[in-house]
Amino acid sequence: MNRLHVHLRVKDLDKSIAFYSALFAKEPDKREQDYAKWMLEDPRANIAISARGAAPGIDHVGLEVDSGDELDIIAARLKDAGVGTLEEPDATCCYARSDKYWALSPDGAKWELYHTFADSKTFGAAPARDAMEKAAASACCGG
Repeated sequence: MNRLHVHLRVKDLDKSIAFYSALFAKEPDKREQDYAKWMLEDPRANIAISARGAAPGIDHVGLEVDSGDELDIIAARLKDAGVGTLEEPDATCCYARSDKYWALSPDGAKWELYHTFADSKTFGAAPARDAMEKAAASACCGG
């Protein structure tokens, strides 16, 4: 089963944790010095926030899947539709290890498609936007 994922950049982690804990009626399922995450069942969503120096706002959206097979199905659908994806096997990001694909919507929204299989002690990093743009251009334009 898929779970919607939204990652927001925030200015003040503690104030944001208080807000989202009140909104979701629960404390974060995971909390680090610069990061928090809520795994919600109603609606089924993974909402994450981080305070890492970037401007506040939506960092990216995504779909978290329960298996590598589900991830491959979504990646194949995008490829069949001519959408370029950037594959990131065994990536470390957001204190987790996951197999991932990244894609850009036609309007430039970053989509993270992933299957998490382990925790990580480090935050890690998402790929640079230009790497995602290059993958998108090579699929749609033969580059």
